[in-house]
Amino acid sequence: MPTNRLRRSELSTPGISPKMIAKAAASEADLVFLDLEDSVVANEKVPARANIIEGLNTLDWGKKTRAVRINPVSTQWCHGDVIDIVTAAGENLDVIIIPKVFAPRDVWFVDDLLTQLETQLGLEVGRIGLEVLIEETQALACVEDIASSSSRLEALILGVGDLSASQGIRLGHIGAASEGDNGYPGDVWHYARNRVTVAARANGLDAVDGPFGGIANPKGYEREANWAATLGAVGKWAIHPSQIAIANEVFAPTPGEIERAAAAVEAVKEAEAAGLGAAAFQGMMIDAATARIFEAVLDRARLCGVS
Repeated sequence: MPTNRLRRSELSTPGISPKMIAKAAASEADLVFLDLEDSVVANEKVPARANIIEGLNTLDWGKKTRAVRINPVSTQWCHGDVIDIVTAAGENLDVIIIPKVFAPRDVWFVDDLLTQLETQLGLEVGRIGLEVLIEETQALACVEDIASSSSRLEALILGVGDLSASQGIRLGHIGAASEGDNGYPGDVWHYARNRVTVAARANGLDAVDGPFGGIANPKGYEREANWAATLGAVGKWAIHPSQIAIANEVFAPTPGEIERAAAAVEAVKEAEAAGLGAAAFQGMMIDAATARIFEAVLDRARLCGVS
C-alpha cells in the first residue's frame, strides 16, 4: 500500500506507561508506535492494551502516524492485541507493526484478521497499514516474498537486536555495528540493510532502520542513520526521545541538497529541450537517469515540508 507517510523517526513507547504515551503524542516523531511486545512483561501485556486504547482515543496526535507493535503471531497474545485494539480504537489507528515475522504466512494472518474486523465493525477495509520487522534469519532469507505478501504492507524494518541473536552475531548491544574491537573490518549490518532496502524499494515500500541502543552515544546513532539513509532507508527507530531530532535531520534533505537537485533537474530539462541527451552540470555529465536521482530528493523534500 504506497503511502506518503513520513517515517524519518519512529518512536518506541511502552504501552504499559500512560505518562510515556502522552509524552510520545506531544513529541516531534513522525510515527509513534505503542509497544505491546519487548517493552512489556508477560503479565502486563493484556492490561497494557487499555492504556493504548485510551491514548489512541483521547490524546491529540497532530499529524503523527499512530501505530501499535503487537506481539508475534506465534504467541497467545497476538490475536487478542489486534481484536481488542482495533475493536476499541480502530478509527484512530493507522498502522500495526508485526514483530518476529518468519514468512509471508505471518503477514497473511494479521491481514486476514484485520479484514474480518474492519468488515464486522464497519471500518474502511484496508485502511490500517502494516509494517513488519525483519529480525529473524528465516525472514531475511525470504524478505522478497514477505515484501510482496500483502497490499497492506507499507514498510519493512530491519530489527538488528533479534537478528543478532538469530544469526549468532557477537555484538555488545542493539545497533552496535562497529563499536569496540570485534575484529570485523566494516559494518556488520551492510548486507542485511541493503537486502531489506532493495526488497522494500522493489515493492514500493519504505525501508526503516532499526534501533540503536547507545542512547548516550548520539554520534553513533547519527552515523548508523547516515549509513541507512545512504542505502535508501527513509527513517530510523528512536528508542529514546533524544534520538528523534537526529533522525528527523538525517532523513530530510538539506537546503543545499535541495538547491543542487533543483538545478540539476532544470539542467537536464534544458538539455532535452535543446535535443541533447546529457548536460554538463558542476563538472559532471548528467542525463535522465541522474535527474531521476535528483527528482527523488525533491519529492522527499516536499514530503518533509522543506521544499
